[in-house]
Amino acid sequence: MPTLRIALAQVNSTVGDIPGNVAAVRRWSQEAAAAGAHLVAFPEMMLTGYPIEDLVFRNSFVDASRQALATLAADLAADGLGELAVVVGYVDADGPPAISSDAVPGVGRRDASALLHRGAVVATYYKHHLPNYGVFDEDRYFEPGDTLTVVRLGGVDVALTVCEDIWQAGGPFTAARRAGVGLVVNINASPYELNKDDVRLALVQRRAVEAGATVAFVNMVGGQDELVFDGDSMIVSASGELLARTGQFTEELLVHDLSLPAAPTSAATAAAAALAALAEDPAVVPSDGMAIQRTTIDSDIADVSDTRDGGVAERIEDEAEIWSALVLGLRDYVDKNRFRSVVLGLSGGIDSAVVAAIAVDALGPERVTGVSLPSGFSSGHSKDDAADLAKRTGLDYRVEPIQPMVDAFLANMSLSGLAVENLQARVRGVILMALSNQDGHLVLTTGNKSELAVGYSTLYGDSVGGFNPLKDVPKTMVWNLARWRNTQGDAPIPENSITKEPSAELRPDQKDSDSLPDYAILDPIIKGYVDHDLGRDELIAAGNDAALVDRTLRMIDLAEYKRRQSAPGTKISGKAFGRDRRLPITNLFREGR
Repeated sequence: MPTLRIALAQVNSTVGDIPGNVAAVRRWSQEAAAAGAHLVAFPEMMLTGYPIEDLVFRNSFVDASRQALATLAADLAADGLGELAVVVGYVDADGPPAISSDAVPGVGRRDASALLHRGAVVATYYKHHLPNYGVFDEDRYFEPGDTLTVVRLGGVDVALTVCEDIWQAGGPFTAARRAGVGLVVNINASPYELNKDDVRLALVQRRAVEAGATVAFVNMVGGQDELVFDGDSMIVSASGELLARTGQFTEELLVHDLSLPAAPTSAATAAAAALAALAEDPAVVPSDGMAIQRTTIDSDIADVSDTRDGGVAERIEDEAEIWSALVLGLRDYVDKNRFRSVVLGLSGGIDSAVVAAIAVDALGPERVTGVSLPSGFSSGHSKDDAADLAKRTGLDYRVEPIQPMVDAFLANMSLSGLAVENLQARVRGVILMALSNQDGHLVLTTGNKSELAVGYSTLYGDSVGGFNPLKDVPKTMVWNLARWRNTQGDAPIPENSITKEPSAELRPDQKDSDSLPDYAILDPIIKGYVDHDLGRDELIAAGNDAALVDRTLRMIDLAEYKRRQSAPGTKISGKAFGRDRRLPITNLFREGR
């Protein structure tokens, strides 16, 4: 059996930075060649970044992608890498954008994969399955391909596929079985969700068996607005055995030797093999409805004198996964948008403490400013806890008392009750935004998913900011993350911030429990209603108190206008506020009536 040394480049790309992304392909291809790889695969949309959203409708953007692909092929050859087969994702087009109601099927933008060799683009493939759920809108942007591309390399038939192709039965993977390929390369931009790595492994195993071929699954790593990509690239044999797997949230090159079946000597032989496989297990090969386009690369694959085993990286616990996602998501948002530093309000509470710790882990203490903004209602322990966190983390710390400013407002306006509480939060927001303007910081807001769900925040006050690391993190998980992070050596979060009862401290002796149910009770209701779209009756049948369900659902529904104005934040769940969940603000439908 031929041996093919394959490299999976689990790397970070940036939307719109086509020159930078091209440079990354050249750099990592050089490393793959140095490792003796015959083929290296990069993630989906590597040249443009992902997701590109409505940039796809700009002819100039698509033209830049296509030109970069051709230039890259020539540059790789000039770099002495012409004999290395390079699989890379980009955006292609075969006509005007398919966005109008009279758009012609099969004409438009394409989510594409190309194989580059000896200075040329020798093969292209267009993504067949286009996701249109959750954060994905690919029916809006792309037209599906209907042809499986098979490239013969070193005596092995290799099929090219893209991301969602592996998430759906039928289509390219059953066509790959019919074509008798030995390897399917699947390039991905698969966003992170908690425990998605468990889902991916089982998925790749099913598709490998479906195709009757080894599957090489390479995924992007890095942050892009609300999304973060965790990598988790892998190689699975035709029988479903996991052969090699990368870690999560790290750029790395997985190099692994594969002994693969030799390509059939003729198309007739391939067809006969596919029919034999179908006779053995007809259930595994449904109709795929795809044509097959074959290309042969005239290249001598050098024999490998050593053996490369990519190994299987250990999986990490849930809290480590989430923390890594939040750190990477924040770091890339700050760096890719060219912010030099961040600023946040430090209240001494758990949420601001966790955001500060995430920021320091992501950027280093020299790029993080924490501001204590005490009012007349701020407790001594809250001010002490904020100072303690600053000392533990080494971030830049300052104190800006807000009471004189609040008093100035109250001397000129007659306010009472909730209006005074919200005034304090808004004065804090004004100070943080002023520091942002003065010093160039990005303001981090610190509200968690539970508070965002029920509207427990002040619009233009504590919700002010350019990015929210905890936007998709429920309050109960915030505590879990704090406890976990404090076991990782330096314990940045004061114990008192973790153990004390949460309070906004906007009036005497205020507690969150004055306005909200206990978070341990509230969070499951929010998860059922928001993440799983359960209705009132289903939530009550699950054991929740009817009056509490009614109250919670009313708060969630009424807070939609606040959420629409909230800062972006890293997605870690199956359904985050924002791209995942799109509800009308004006909406008089109420559960249970």
